[in-house]
Amino acid sequence: MAAARLATRWAADVNPALPRPEYPRPQMVRPAWTNLNGLWDCATTPSNAATNPVFTARILVPFPIESALSGVATNLNEHAELWYRRSFSVPSAWRTGRILLHFGAVDWAARVIVDGHLAGFHAGGYDPFAFDITDLLGAQPTHELIVRVTDPTEGDQPRGKQSLKPEGIFYTSCSGIWQTVWIEPVPATFIASFHLTPDIDQNLLRIETRISGDASATSLLVSALMDGRVISQTNAPPNATFTLSVPNPRLWSPEDPFLYSLRVALKAGDRTIDEIESYFGMRQISLLKAAGQPPKIALNHQPILQIGALDQGFWPDGIYTAPTEDAMMSDLLFLKHAGFNLVRKHVKVEPEVWYAACDRLGLLVWQDMPSGNNNTPQSRTQFEEELGQMIATLRNHPSIVQWVLFNEGWGQYDTERLTRRVQALDPSRLVDNASGWTDQQVGDVLDVHTYPEPEAPSAEASRASVIGEFGGMGMVVPGHDWSSNAWSYQMWPDAVALQAWYAHVLSRVWQQHASGSLSAAVYTQTTDVETECNGLLTYDRAIEKLPASWLAQANSGELARRQFRTVAPDAFAAAPLWRYTEGQPPDAWADPIFDDTGWKEGAAGFGAGTVAHAMMRTPWNSADIWLRRNFVLTARDLRDPKLHVHHDDDVEVYLNGRRALSTKAWLNDYALFDIAPEALAALRVGTNTLAVHCHQVDGGQYIDVGIVAPLN
Repeated sequence: MAAARLATRWAADVNPALPRPEYPRPQMVRPAWTNLNGLWDCATTPSNAATNPVFTARILVPFPIESALSGVATNLNEHAELWYRRSFSVPSAWRTGRILLHFGAVDWAARVIVDGHLAGFHAGGYDPFAFDITDLLGAQPTHELIVRVTDPTEGDQPRGKQSLKPEGIFYTSCSGIWQTVWIEPVPATFIASFHLTPDIDQNLLRIETRISGDASATSLLVSALMDGRVISQTNAPPNATFTLSVPNPRLWSPEDPFLYSLRVALKAGDRTIDEIESYFGMRQISLLKAAGQPPKIALNHQPILQIGALDQGFWPDGIYTAPTEDAMMSDLLFLKHAGFNLVRKHVKVEPEVWYAACDRLGLLVWQDMPSGNNNTPQSRTQFEEELGQMIATLRNHPSIVQWVLFNEGWGQYDTERLTRRVQALDPSRLVDNASGWTDQQVGDVLDVHTYPEPEAPSAEASRASVIGEFGGMGMVVPGHDWSSNAWSYQMWPDAVALQAWYAHVLSRVWQQHASGSLSAAVYTQTTDVETECNGLLTYDRAIEKLPASWLAQANSGELARRQFRTVAPDAFAAAPLWRYTEGQPPDAWADPIFDDTGWKEGAAGFGAGTVAHAMMRTPWNSADIWLRRNFVLTARDLRDPKLHVHHDDDVEVYLNGRRALSTKAWLNDYALFDIAPEALAALRVGTNTLAVHCHQVDGGQYIDVGIVAPLN
């Protein structure tokens, strides 16, 4: 591993003899295969080099050359070519059929040479491809594989957020092989591909197959299994579309992500010549259009509020490639435990094992098409080719419920035509014509981006309303940041402030869902990415900025639905009187026995200027204010009380002289805060003292504090 600016804990688990050893195609499994990941020879040359280079370096496949885990960690110049070389062997038992050489993804254009012969050429940085190399293999026991790669990065090809000069919302580029390379044996006639479409209304699975080779004397035997037991079976002709009955289907959902096993056997008479293992989920995504009501997104005919996270899929040590499968799973498990039911995969396509994990976990997926410039006829042809390949590759995954064609107008063109094309390629899913800003009034959803607060778009007659991005609230964790140039859409100094804001914006999401047509909201984002520090996890995945268990309460709407009664009123519940001073008081100012009779008296709240959701009764214009008041608690009030605070800027709250809350920055609405354990233990039945210090930094200013307790 090369020196890394920041690394995850899984970097130490990478085995250079066989990194990313898991089977790479989980929806089409054959038992025989060989993983070619590992240390390869590598070299770089100027573009269009006339001869093969001298290989003087080593690179760890499948990590891109820019990554620390590749062992190289250097940018590929846009006018250079990257060469890979390794040897491999083919078991003698495989020689009776055909040998396929697979690449999970290579960014961007790859020319593949086997034993000195051209196996093929592929352009496209996100889709898997394969070549039949059987006739290229010599009689020798080992064979030479060379891959010659060019990647213009900032050319016209789809590239997502890669940049040669990363800054802001654009990140380090990813060049070369970045997904698994492998070989497998197949018979002369074999199952090349199939498409699965569940129909929960008819209790069946539609299957479209494609057979490679002479299929004239073959047939298919297709079986659905539940817990290892065959529940349905059918015979079908090759290269046809047919149905398989699924009696009393158990429907796939985030709450119950049940997957049926699927076995597809290619038969020649009674003899099985090829067989694959797969799976499917019985689920349906649709728009629910009730009379007089705005459309809502429905899963299995039931309205569902999708609470999602924007997920960019970048890693500090592997760039586009997670160090290990466990590392990849950690992000998804965090989101699941944090109560998200949706992931928006943002302008990147992941390896198929990622989508299989979402299938198993019950995470819905919005899949973005990676963006490009699309400035020329040639680049648009390439964009549409890669768009079709993405859909064809991923359409069997039940977790994917929506295709996102364009993001924020990046490379946007012919939106109406391309939306119709995506709908024709996959009628079983929703289509988002443009996420944010550049909607062309086609597709299934009206998608807006609103930072930092969620603002649902107005309801339409034929499309559901969604918020494709919101939030973006950041917090830097020293020692886990990429650089000193950290930024976010709104930066917070500590987890207390971040938690209050998150509770506020998620409550607004649930309120907008309850009062209108909002069907989905996507929070930015799962992790920090390089200088963009608005993740719920740090970029190295070492720190949860907010606990997953608490996030689950906010994301489920539990916090928004909780009802509270007033224990010590704030400015909106009443007009409580406080003693206050704007001059520095003695150190003991927060103690219950402190004598504040010399302080002024005023009614809550205190402030000046323009502050959202404020009730200002007493002017406060200085840099600091100190407040005190007494309140009475009953035994019932001591059951899980919370602070109800609106502050602008930094605030400290004390209960009976013990610090209950300390946080910086500001809010633009009231939020609930947990009381620190030491202060909670100091509360008692009878009279208690509430003391507050607020420090103003810039702009409008406001402070108001109350206490509430659960209604029941």
